[in-house]
Amino acid sequence: MTYPQALQYLESFTNYEKEDGYNYNQSFRLDRMEKLVSLLGDPHKNIKSIHIGGTKGKGSTSAFAQSILKNAGFRVGLYTSPHLVSFTERIRINDALISEADVARLLKKIKKAVDMMDDDRPTFFEVYTALAYLYFKEKKVDFAVYEVGLGGRLDATNVIEPLVSAITPISYEHTDKLGRTIREIAAEKAGIIKNGAVCVVAPQKKEAFASIERIAKKRGARLVVVGRDIKFKEIAVQGEKEIFTVSGIAGEYPMLETELLGSHQVLNAATAIGIIESLRFAGVMVSPDAIREGIASARWAGRLEIVARRPHIVLDGAQNKASANALAEAVKKIFKYKKLVLVFGVSKDKDIKGVLGQLLPISDSIIVTKAKIVGRAMDPDKIKKYIGLKHKNIIVTSNVKEAIKKAGKHARPDDLILVTGSLFVVGEARSLLCPDKMGV
Repeated sequence: MTYPQALQYLESFTNYEKEDGYNYNQSFRLDRMEKLVSLLGDPHKNIKSIHIGGTKGKGSTSAFAQSILKNAGFRVGLYTSPHLVSFTERIRINDALISEADVARLLKKIKKAVDMMDDDRPTFFEVYTALAYLYFKEKKVDFAVYEVGLGGRLDATNVIEPLVSAITPISYEHTDKLGRTIREIAAEKAGIIKNGAVCVVAPQKKEAFASIERIAKKRGARLVVVGRDIKFKEIAVQGEKEIFTVSGIAGEYPMLETELLGSHQVLNAATAIGIIESLRFAGVMVSPDAIREGIASARWAGRLEIVARRPHIVLDGAQNKASANALAEAVKKIFKYKKLVLVFGVSKDKDIKGVLGQLLPISDSIIVTKAKIVGRAMDPDKIKKYIGLKHKNIIVTSNVKEAIKKAGKHARPDDLILVTGSLFVVGEARSLLCPDKMGV
């Protein structure tokens, strides 16, 4: 199997990242994932793992945790989704992406197992998750950090038995699938909490924490709560770095630095430190120096990422109201600019009114666009209708390439171009603006 053949094979599976309108409880099934990994010899077992779910910041938190463990001298696998440019971004070991040859080789092995499942075909995400399990086992990683795909309870990553799980801030998302209330959504996310294990919980809305606490008590799990057990304080933004302090359950970490910008990244870093410190309950000790170096060297593409200057071009995958609010606040605090040009595209199933409600007030002009994803991308003319009379300066484009080109002509050197609304839009923009960087 060649890599192009591997991609073609992957695309033959139902991909719920690109589809909408499906029944969550019928389409997501852990028993099917368990059958698939069983046929593959349960490669996910006997690997020390960390499991991270939530709504906002789970990818960044995963990147922080992986970076700390790497700086502690461990060989660390990282599994995240979705990718920005290439499928290979989803699976990496110590920052090195899985090779195209390894993807093709392991998919050939997975195909034999899939063929034994008769008509009960797995989904795209289940197949790719199984690929990560096989790869990390084969490469004998010391740790594997897994980011939940959607929800938690029924996610394909939820067959693992992690040393520590974590839940980042929960807000409204996928309400047609995960629940109409924060309490219901939190219950789905808290499905990753394991019996008798440790779960690190980022600051939550009262009703979200109540759901998490109820499930943790039911399962005899220990909660380590950021804001209560792990305290943090943002000190300043110096240049293009956040300076902050964390007081953990095992140590003090003054004047930490990270290039991941925004107050929300300080929270994500504190959550990651809570995860690493909680590994001591399983006998794993990480030095303060490794924590400091890991925070400083962590990178996560497409999150308040500066890819050009004069004018500044900033990419961020904010796609719900809470993330858009964090983005708007960060942009106002960190950057100096005369006018802000917003390049915006969004998926149909997102809270477009909520996201635009946060971004319109900081925007001087708007270029609406759409990603290439079939089925899920909202038509730019419909986005314009949502904006309505709230903004005068609106340009409609049919694709991301056209939108970036128009933004470049529209913006002056002392302006800022902000590309956001969807990770799919950000991924396409990044491939145009940084063709050699991939997702690192």
